[in-house]
Amino acid sequence: MQTFTQRCYTVFQRAIEDYHRTDHVNTPVSNPFQHPDINCYLYLKSWIDTVQWHLEDIIRDPHIDPQKALDIKRHIDRSNQERTDLVEKIDSYFLEQFHAVPPLPDATVNTESPAWAIDRLSILQLKIYHMRLEVERADSDEAHRQACARKLAVLREQDADLSLAIDQLLDDMAHGRKFMKIYRQMKMYNDPALNPVLYTKK
Repeated sequence: MQTFTQRCYTVFQRAIEDYHRTDHVNTPVSNPFQHPDINCYLYLKSWIDTVQWHLEDIIRDPHIDPQKALDIKRHIDRSNQERTDLVEKIDSYFLEQFHAVPPLPDATVNTESPAWAIDRLSILQLKIYHMRLEVERADSDEAHRQACARKLAVLREQDADLSLAIDQLLDDMAHGRKFMKIYRQMKMYNDPALNPVLYTKK
């Protein structure tokens, strides 16, 4: 039986590969999964992370035009908000999955919700993808490739550990050993009613 993180891996890899067919941050997403399938959320999560990965690369060009840098910064800000909103939708999926499970008397709450752990898993797939490209780079020297190979091995170990931890957390929730709490993100800088730079300019 496929674990949830195995499902994540399959969907994340598809999104990453789909993005790199054009390798352009303004490529429209073409999600192969339909809402409300959880795969739809997972694919979109990986797509957002992949686009943002490349935006972060572009904005670090020391010769970038200042206006372009500002445009990218605002794109990253929008992307971060979309990412946060999507993580909360994924947590809502898990909340629905486990809402009927009675917590055991000694049940505990986890340090992070399942979706925020899956957020880290998504970004980890990007690290692995791009580190593997560095290992395979034909225009780099052997020392660079060997250093990247060592880093890739660590990333893969981290991937295995994180995947196991997520699957164990979901199993604990399914059996009442852990229970969920969702603290909705309260980002103030995007809210014109909470950011003083925005509300004082009204």
